[in-house]
Amino acid sequence: MTPTVLGLDGGGSQTRCRLVNAQGTVLGQGEAPASNYHAVGGEAAYHAILSAIAAATANQTVVIRAITLGLAGVGRPRDKQVVQDWVQLLQQDSRLPLTWNLHPQGVQVCPDCEIALVGGLGQEVGLATIAGTGAIAYGRNSQGRVARASGWGYLLGDEGSAYDIGRQGLRAVVRAADGRSPQTQLTEAVCDYFGLDKIEDLVESVYQPGWRAKDVARLAPVVDRVASVGDEVALQILDEAAVELALASRTVYRQLFPDDAAVELVTLGGTWQSQGKLRQRFQQHLARDCPEIAVVEPRHDAVSGAILLARRAVGW
Repeated sequence: MTPTVLGLDGGGSQTRCRLVNAQGTVLGQGEAPASNYHAVGGEAAYHAILSAIAAATANQTVVIRAITLGLAGVGRPRDKQVVQDWVQLLQQDSRLPLTWNLHPQGVQVCPDCEIALVGGLGQEVGLATIAGTGAIAYGRNSQGRVARASGWGYLLGDEGSAYDIGRQGLRAVVRAADGRSPQTQLTEAVCDYFGLDKIEDLVESVYQPGWRAKDVARLAPVVDRVASVGDEVALQILDEAAVELALASRTVYRQLFPDDAAVELVTLGGTWQSQGKLRQRFQQHLARDCPEIAVVEPRHDAVSGAILLARRAVGW
């Protein structure tokens, strides 16, 4: 049977898995729903991981030598232990008719930001600033030390994330309605988004049962679109997001690297796909204090980062 490794990227919106052999050939890929167990619960998260692996390994006669799982919400040791226990269950689960012969270092559980860094840069040393529904800056130096900033979740932080931008857009609209802040084209855009006749009906929309952080995050493109046509309020929201993302990135850089060290930083996450030039604003703010940081586009995806770590674990 063909020796292979599995790489898995499990986030707050979806779970992706890839099966690769010793030569680096992709043999299969699979997708499933979210697997952040803090958000969806342990049972749903385990089932998503199982489903993604099952799809990636369907109709394959292989032996699994290593598996790297990069998952949202596993930053603490007890979280990693939960997932380590799941790997034991996966090996015994009859719904996965696989042969497992794991290398002694063949199971790795890490935060999704780690595999995003490795995939984005194609190496383990550098910085990654992720802005999706949430936001985090993460880095690793050549001594293996890691550091992070932000990423505390939507209640405590995640400044610069889609959630943060969406929430600031909603606040700007209601403040404008009161006369506490300048008028903005965001008012009309938000009313159109929700199908409202008047802004006073916004309360019923946002306080309905089941409305979550991801629903607020979906308003970020609305703010971005209004910013792209020059609305000052929307532009200020984007600029504040860029400032916060740059601050988190500088904080991680200074914890890990000498002041004059040349380091690459990869930007990852859907929030960077901005018509309002969020990425350019971020680069401008970052360059003022840390000109040694080179901001780059992702070279590979996060699943590729998981695969790279799994391959290294078995010496490939």
